[in-house]
Amino acid sequence: MQHWHYWTLDRMVILFVGIAFIAIGAQVTLSHYRQNFHHKSMWLPVISAPLFSLTGIVLALVRVEWLFLLFTALMWLGVVIGSVGFYFHFHGVGVRVGGFKMRNFLVGPPVILPVLFIAMCALGLLAMYWR
Repeated sequence: MQHWHYWTLDRMVILFVGIAFIAIGAQVTLSHYRQNFHHKSMWLPVISAPLFSLTGIVLALVRVEWLFLLFTALMWLGVVIGSVGFYFHFHGVGVRVGGFKMRNFLVGPPVILPVLFIAMCALGLLAMYWR
């Protein structure tokens, strides 16, 4: 492994994305566990976040071409998973009593968490296409 000051910005961003998915994965797992995984789609971010994390961290440490392709494909998959999550979370707020009221956004499914998932994948894609 090279010294840190020789690392490029895209490599640092990929490492950041990999580490960030550890925290995002933990939060998603706790939140969906609390809801007893009542919908099968809840498993998608729970399973994919550790995979994204592992791939990003390994890619930052070992620069192999197939890992670049895998990480890029996983980040695109993450955008899709996050978009599906946003739909279900937003819909989940709307079906609560009172519909799309501020109170339901506060106590219902967190609408921002899937957006964070998408944003982190977009940051990974930015690093991949910027290089």
